Amino acid sequence: MAEPEPADQADREREAGPLASPAGLSEPDSPVAAPFFLLYPGEGAAGSAARPPPQPPRAWRTPPSPGSPLPFLLLSHTGGWAGGHHPNYLMANERMNLMNMAKLSIKGLIESALNLGRTLDSDYAPLQQFFVVMEHCLKHGLRAKKTFLGQNKSFWGPLELVEKLVPEAAEITASVKDLPGLKTPVGRGRAWLRLALMQKKLSEYMKALINKKELLSEFYEPNALMMEEEGAIIAGLLVGLNVIDANFCMKGEDLDSQVGVIDFSMYLKDGNSSKGSEGDGQITAILDQKNYVEELNRHLNATVNNLQGKVDALEKSNTKLTEELAVANNRIITLQEEMERVKEESSYILESNRKGPKQDKTAEGQALSEARKHLKEETQLRLDVEKELELQISMRQEMELAMKLLEKDVCEKQEALVSLRQQLDDLRALKHELAFKLQSSDLGVKQKSELNSRLEEKTNQMAATIKQLEQRNQLELELKQERERRSQNSQSLPGKTLQMPEPKTDGRHKIQEENVKLKMPLEGSHRLQSHPTGEQESACKNHTGTASSTRPMPTAPPTSSASTGTSCSS
Repeated sequence: MAEPEPADQADREREAGPLASPAGLSEPDSPVAAPFFLLYPGEGAAGSAARPPPQPPRAWRTPPSPGSPLPFLLLSHTGGWAGGHHPNYLMANERMNLMNMAKLSIKGLIESALNLGRTLDSDYAPLQQFFVVMEHCLKHGLRAKKTFLGQNKSFWGPLELVEKLVPEAAEITASVKDLPGLKTPVGRGRAWLRLALMQKKLSEYMKALINKKELLSEFYEPNALMMEEEGAIIAGLLVGLNVIDANFCMKGEDLDSQVGVIDFSMYLKDGNSSKGSEGDGQITAILDQKNYVEELNRHLNATVNNLQGKVDALEKSNTKLTEELAVANNRIITLQEEMERVKEESSYILESNRKGPKQDKTAEGQALSEARKHLKEETQLRLDVEKELELQISMRQEMELAMKLLEKDVCEKQEALVSLRQQLDDLRALKHELAFKLQSSDLGVKQKSELNSRLEEKTNQMAATIKQLEQRNQLELELKQERERRSQNSQSLPGKTLQMPEPKTDGRHKIQEENVKLKMPLEGSHRLQSHPTGEQESACKNHTGTASSTRPMPTAPPTSSASTGTSCSS
């Protein structure tokens, strides 16, 4: 049975409508879209005995377009194409899968790098997965080279071509070849990818490589990812990685024996990241502006270098044209002299013909005709030389005008470069100012915390003092009750009144001693605190008011009231 044509597949795809997600709803707001899988049945799959004809609308589906919002992973069974029907269809599915995995990997890497501070090392899992995906993209459709040990597929060959297209890549290639621990082409290719990412020119190198299809055809099949539109899309996505600062240590890292397996579990998780504080957002914006200015500065430097090369080429061309003009002028002078000589010869011949005999007229006429013919040729040659001279003069004027325009453009580029450098200096000054403000705010918080700790200690001391005052008041109350009881006993027993004053004086002595003991720590704390704050005084009043409201204060002797006033004032 003949397979359906791509146009028929596209028509049936439009009639069937867009595929829905497994839950029936799409989630455009989610940062990382969940991939879902489509299984394409083949002859070896279930239901292969009765293969569906091309008439039903959902028999076959074409791969999604590169601009689809949700990435699909299209998995097909190879048994369906064992007979050679549409072998490029599986290649299209693989290209689409690799492109979608590259989108997810690059997006997740950029988001995680922004949250973690932009500097990444080789142990970071999303970065390792990104290199695995890039390795699969470079290996897709790679031609196998036959050797004595069998067939070998390595993407190091295409990467070596980059130094011929972009001279700046020669440094990376030389560094990879000089690494002592690399023994296989696969390890060299992995090291090259890491060095290109550190140099922030991976996208530029990939674009230069993809634009040379005639060179890539030696290494890749016609339907490989690097030969199709998906390769250009991936090269464009790699531009976003220029904002990431990567740091790799190639020495001691085993790049030859690593297994490149894509971990799909990393891309099935929720990609919602926690929002940072306002200060982190400002620093992130400043870093974004810094990276943008650096990238723009690099492009401007490249443009200035290109313009300088054009100016040098124009100067060389102008010098060459000047030399040619001098040669043409010399030739014109020579032709003019020769024309004058021919005129003199022709006039001499005419005079001789007039004076000579008639029998010599035939020979002289032939010579005269030849001289006229030669004169006509020389005149035509002179006209041609004059036209060429005018053309050279016009070209020289155009070159001078182009030189002036290029000089003006170079001046404008230099002014723009100066302004961008000024903006970069302003951004750096703003960064230092923000850092200084952050340091000063941290110092203020530290001072306030120390002040709070001292206030807590003083509050604890005041609470202990209040507790002692309450105990003293309790003792005074008990003493008063004891006095009343003794006075009642003395009234009931008049004979024993002379023996009562001794305990009364003993109780007063005890109270005075306690007052002295309480005054000593209060006076010491008062000496330590030279400038009491309003908050401490209000705290003292609040504690005193609380103690008086919870427990009724008995009437104390004059000594106790004086000590109480002293404690409150302290």
